[in-house]
Amino acid sequence: MPADPPKKKALFIDRDGTIIAEPPVDYQVDSLEKLSFVPGAISGLASLARLGEYEFVMASNQDGLGTASFPEETFWPAHNKMLETLAGEGVRFDDQLIDRSLPEDNAPTRKPRTGMFGKYLSGDYDLAQSYVIGDRDTDAELAHHLGARAILLRDPQTAPLSPESPGAAACVLITPRWAEVAEFLRRSARRATVQRRTAETDIELSLDLDGAGETRIDSGLKFFDHMLSQLPHHSGISLALRCRGDLEVDEHHSMEDVAIALGEALARALGDKRGIERYGFALPMDESEALVLLDFGGRADFAWDVPFTREYVGDTPTEMYKHFFQSLAVAMRCNLHIRARGENNHHLIEGVFKAFARSLRAAIRRDVFSQALPSSKGLL
Repeated sequence: MPADPPKKKALFIDRDGTIIAEPPVDYQVDSLEKLSFVPGAISGLASLARLGEYEFVMASNQDGLGTASFPEETFWPAHNKMLETLAGEGVRFDDQLIDRSLPEDNAPTRKPRTGMFGKYLSGDYDLAQSYVIGDRDTDAELAHHLGARAILLRDPQTAPLSPESPGAAACVLITPRWAEVAEFLRRSARRATVQRRTAETDIELSLDLDGAGETRIDSGLKFFDHMLSQLPHHSGISLALRCRGDLEVDEHHSMEDVAIALGEALARALGDKRGIERYGFALPMDESEALVLLDFGGRADFAWDVPFTREYVGDTPTEMYKHFFQSLAVAMRCNLHIRARGENNHHLIEGVFKAFARSLRAAIRRDVFSQALPSSKGLL
């Protein structure tokens, strides 16, 4: 069965105070003379548009738009000029949600309420991996109501977010710099966390394909930890793993479930795989040599040719390594072919892990200047 396509992710971006400066006194951008961009907004949004990971949704309260206090004809010229300027830098909004009510109306469509966001609550969007970007406490509160995360564009020293604020738990970044917002989202787009709890194992795993996170590994099996530690070191990812399994039974469930969790996390972090190299590596390990062929093509195929001469290396059975990599290939939805030869069984399996890590490094490498999908089919 082909894998389901990944859910869409969105950036819900406030307008006034986030993209364009909010005028003092009347807080209305109702003339071209009042139109001024927040410093760094254009370049920050342009870099996120090149990333290609998110739909752009403008979400804005415009108090009394269309009434005598804020006529339509004074709003649209400046608004359209803003859109035209951004489009010139490659920034286009997939949707614009503009609420016209006044605060005292208590309208269900007024942020931080979610009345305007029905399309995004339908289940087609991965809201847990989506973000609200704004400058007010209510933007963080909106993120909380949507089940998304919040980024506030303001100085955390002069305008901190109270821990008691309804949106405090959803807020992951407060900064006055758009460049920092763009860098945070660029890295976040290739991160994933998986929790897997069964009657046999309890696993928490997080990874960052760009290696910005913490690396720590504790599977309960020391030699397995030694092998897993080759992955971040040689692939450039960061990996945090904690596994508590039924080792009193044997090693099978722990090694199998770690493979499944790791494969699921890699698949999530790759997203739609735009811009990646897709393929990846052979290397010598002392007297041993290992060949790993990898293709993130969306289909699982596995081949294994690694002859061991010992039942155990350290505290792990050598027969489990075939099962580990096969489970990993299925969870990653990739073609994975592994062949190795050697006399020392420690070197043999370590060479396999290092070659896999190097293959992974090559395959997940992303060209930041290209969002091409490495497939003629149009889907991976």
